[in-house]
Amino acid sequence: MGHERVIMAESAQPRAAGEEPPRAARTGAGRPKVLTSYDPRTGEVVGDFAIMGASELTRTVRSARTAEQWWGTMGFDSRKRWMLDWKRIIARGTRELVELVSSETGKPRMDAAIEVTLAVEQLDWAARHAERTLSRSGGLAGRFRRHRSGTVGHLPLGVVGVLGPWHNPVLTPMNSIANAMAAGNVVVFKPSEMTPGVGAWLADSWSRVAPNQPVLQVVTGDSTTAAALCRTRLDTIAYAGSPAGAREVRALCAQTATPLLLEPGGRGSMIVQVDARLDTAAAAAVYGAMANAGQQPTGVHTVYVADSVYEPFLELVADQARRLRPGGDRRASYGPMTVETQIEVVRRQVRDAITRGGRPVVGSLESVREPYIEPIVLTEVPQVSVAVTGDAVGPVLIVNRVATMDEAVEHVNAAERPLPVSIFTRDVRNVPEFAQRLRTNLVTVNATPVYGVNGPGRIRDPQSLRAFARPLTIAEQRRRDPVLGTFDSSPRRLRMARALFRMRHRV
Repeated sequence: MGHERVIMAESAQPRAAGEEPPRAARTGAGRPKVLTSYDPRTGEVVGDFAIMGASELTRTVRSARTAEQWWGTMGFDSRKRWMLDWKRIIARGTRELVELVSSETGKPRMDAAIEVTLAVEQLDWAARHAERTLSRSGGLAGRFRRHRSGTVGHLPLGVVGVLGPWHNPVLTPMNSIANAMAAGNVVVFKPSEMTPGVGAWLADSWSRVAPNQPVLQVVTGDSTTAAALCRTRLDTIAYAGSPAGAREVRALCAQTATPLLLEPGGRGSMIVQVDARLDTAAAAAVYGAMANAGQQPTGVHTVYVADSVYEPFLELVADQARRLRPGGDRRASYGPMTVETQIEVVRRQVRDAITRGGRPVVGSLESVREPYIEPIVLTEVPQVSVAVTGDAVGPVLIVNRVATMDEAVEHVNAAERPLPVSIFTRDVRNVPEFAQRLRTNLVTVNATPVYGVNGPGRIRDPQSLRAFARPLTIAEQRRRDPVLGTFDSSPRRLRMARALFRMRHRV
């Protein structure tokens, strides 16, 4: 799924986007409001950050416009050297950044380390591949090639706003930040109000490379800050994450016609066919549903299993899920729910599934123990339940049997919007034909969509680099076109035009 340019954006984020109101907004006489970041595992304070308003954003964007003149006009090779220097600073500070990610999101350190590592790899890739992807090349196609020569290059958009989510506070925004900077843009980064420390750390790491060139700046705050950023008339805004968040800020960006590079996320479905390797499929289903406490922007929510292998598959899933343990220590499988309000969403969905006849296989309502939710596996859940139709937000996996693959296709296509689909089968040659029947933008075969690799927000994607640049075509006339570009309508020219038309189209 490539970037889609629309007039829409997400902030750090309004309520429905998965954010709470600011965790703590303190103010004193004559003092600005302060946003306090907490560790969701312990409630300890991670740090205090300013809630920036319109005046602060105006100054930030003004300095970005100044830096744009320096950064956007230098060559690809020079930008690559600056970005690789930045990459090395981040790499040397990996341990510190991992601890910060773990503290602000509650992720186990291993999960945080994987995220930071992928982000560093993305930065390295963007720096090294921008010139190859965006430099002037190519030509005009078709009949115009005989009369004109042309090349296509890519120029920066200008100042790009990046709105960061809380679930992957380094990898998700770095995908946009690295691509935008490699394409010659300067960036104003608004991290989630849940993870302002991570955003501040990234911006500070850039300032150590180029202290007098604000190519990357961070603005911290709550949804009011994000709203102000949407009104500052940036050249584009990038968002990868929940569709709920995108809906909330659509109106904000529409006010100023600010375009958005959108990568919508969402946990999707898995289809297990009769010939699938069940142990592999079960492991992938559990990981896709439970990783990061089910708060990943992609993965698995519902599994449709061929009837003949349903029972053994369900046993394998249950066995794997029972081994997982949430917690705040190093041995925990995953951490707490980062957003407290999402706990009630999980409780409501599980209750609805059971009320409508769904059967708990692992866990139940008693598994919801704030701020942690133990693994929950449900089966025989009706398709009308909000557990199926709602956005997946916790470590809950639904496993339903289907009599035929036609039934599985029907259930997948009934979703309100296209979501990723994983297909597990040994007959991979028939997957393309089967996949064409599915209403989805992403199909993975014998693997779970992994965020940043093959799901929304994927890294190391040349198309994502091009999304942060505007194409410029330069065409040169080679020789006079006998038909176009003249008011001469003499009979001779008309006869020539008809002859060329007949020859070309064989009429």
